[in-house]
Amino acid sequence: MADTSGARGKRATWNATHLPDLTGRTAVITGANSGIGFAAAQALAGAGAHVVLAVRDLARGGAAAARVSGSTEVRRLDLADLDSVREFAAGWDRPLDLLVNNAGVMMLPEQRTRQGFEMQFGTNHLGHFALTNLLLPYVTGRVVTVSSGAHRMGDKVIHFEDVNLRGTYSPTRAYAQSKLANLLFTLELQRRLAEAGSGVRALAAHPGWAATNLQSRASNPLLRAAMLVGNRFLAQDDKGGALPTLYAATQDLPGASYVGPDGLGEGRGAPTLVGRSAAASDPAAARRLWTLSEELTGVRWPLAAPVR
Repeated sequence: MADTSGARGKRATWNATHLPDLTGRTAVITGANSGIGFAAAQALAGAGAHVVLAVRDLARGGAAAARVSGSTEVRRLDLADLDSVREFAAGWDRPLDLLVNNAGVMMLPEQRTRQGFEMQFGTNHLGHFALTNLLLPYVTGRVVTVSSGAHRMGDKVIHFEDVNLRGTYSPTRAYAQSKLANLLFTLELQRRLAEAGSGVRALAAHPGWAATNLQSRASNPLLRAAMLVGNRFLAQDDKGGALPTLYAATQDLPGASYVGPDGLGEGRGAPTLVGRSAAASDPAAARRLWTLSEELTGVRWPLAAPVR
């Protein structure tokens, strides 16, 4: 699912019109009914892909799909409920070229998933961890996981002894941990894919500051107001925010690459390869997180390593 011309061309001019022909390809995008997920769905379907909108609310997903020009379908997926994740995966029975782990929640008041995990870690990381491993036997191309520059915020660590942050919860700390987990997950997923001799690639992307409804759910009213002002005057739109995801999904990039905007502070701009924190580059932490995630979700690595 790669097009090397975009990777060699001028990144400053790269946009969704440079997508390769994706006719015959299938993509699953979580949280595709709004924001950058919807913008990515529009772009991929416009390039010929069959796009599956994996959403919690089928009515909203159907309304979103009706606004996409191209081949789509809508399937229910609640990442805050591992039973829903298993049900979605059990209903999948065909090759999957691209899985985009896009859905997320941001800076919420303290809440729990159906299985009792802290909501941001449980939704943004554990739900996608389980979904990816359950679908991986069908994936033929790439897994792109959406992280955030916020992985550099908070404590800059995974709280392995208490990932649910009981007694130490703050919306920012929890969100930062979940976004750090996205990058460590991508790092370890790529290592495992390479060790298994798989041609599938795992990459990560972040949208910069994109004006979506995600910021409107922040628990702190002052922070929420500041974000809404920033959305209006500083942010790029959802189509601009989707470009790093689309770039990671279609350009000829190495596994474990991280893509974000090329502008000031990676807030906006054309997609390019960007750096990550030292904590997000720690292979030992990535392996430890993987082991913990298997224990918490009950979902195991599905691919065997090659016989040596």
